[in-house]
Amino acid sequence: MPIATPEVYNEMLDRAKAGKFAYPAINVTSTQTLHAALRGFAEAESDGIVQISTGGAEFLGGQYSKDMVSGAVALAEFAHIVAEKYPVNIALHTDHCPKDKLDGYVRPLLALSEERVKAGRNPLFQSHMWDGSAETLADNLAIAQELLEQARRANIILEVEITPTGGEEDGVSHEINDSLYTTVEDAIRTAEALGLGEKGRYLLAASFGNVHGVYKPGNVVLRPELLKELSEGVAAKFGKTSPFDFVFHGGSGSTEQEIQTALENGVVKMNLDTDTQYAFTRPVAAHMFQNYDGVLKVDGEVGDKKAYDPRTWGKLAEASMAARVVEATQNLRSAGNKIK
Repeated sequence: MPIATPEVYNEMLDRAKAGKFAYPAINVTSTQTLHAALRGFAEAESDGIVQISTGGAEFLGGQYSKDMVSGAVALAEFAHIVAEKYPVNIALHTDHCPKDKLDGYVRPLLALSEERVKAGRNPLFQSHMWDGSAETLADNLAIAQELLEQARRANIILEVEITPTGGEEDGVSHEINDSLYTTVEDAIRTAEALGLGEKGRYLLAASFGNVHGVYKPGNVVLRPELLKELSEGVAAKFGKTSPFDFVFHGGSGSTEQEIQTALENGVVKMNLDTDTQYAFTRPVAAHMFQNYDGVLKVDGEVGDKKAYDPRTWGKLAEASMAARVVEATQNLRSAGNKIK
């Protein structure tokens, strides 16, 4: 199947919300990690989301120029071709983009898709994220309004993060403290500014103690039941039940119960990066240790070309990451739920 059209992406999100499951959103930084994600979704018979962060796009742009837009566009165009060989629907998304990177990343990508739509084509990406969590809520929502209108014109869904996620990702960091919990007032102000679908569809990354990266049990207190409070508070004011499509950030290391509670309370997308990075790298490290004399020309020897051929260890990395994606679809209940 090809990359999801805007109509199919909307159907994916609607089905997830109605069925109380979520799609893993897998960060990728290369054609190989892209294939690993696609393979995992296909093996799980799950539709899914593949996303590129600003750091991932910079890496994809090459270390000579580190151009985020060309890196993201190149991988997206590649995905549009190779995804046709996988029997699932895949949406393309750009992950966390703070204010100082909007002009070098999300705004040019939105403009590119807007031109494609004017020419009768589908947008290149299906959704983009604006991360204004480092700004005041007023400034955050003012920028979100502008971006939502541009996204609407390009037939794209916007993701907004209204309060901080702890930890660090691509240079954006927040302390782990009480600010990591979105309030009902925050949610109401978001609905007032962005509407509840009539101004364009958006995904909401509300905070319930989320932290990026890895952490040991007990260091982070997640309260996914908070999402129900946010929904009920907004529903009481605006008369629309289940008003938000929630996103779960910082999901690596979450317990099964925390994930299930989040799903029951409206999460339709859950980001995975740390866990899949490790799944990709772990077999590569094992291969290098186990084939030390082959991957290195030790003591003047010639090594073993088959051992250091990137395809040898690359296949192991792809299989391992794909398996972690399958596990994620099972945890999030999207396995076996692809659109027929």
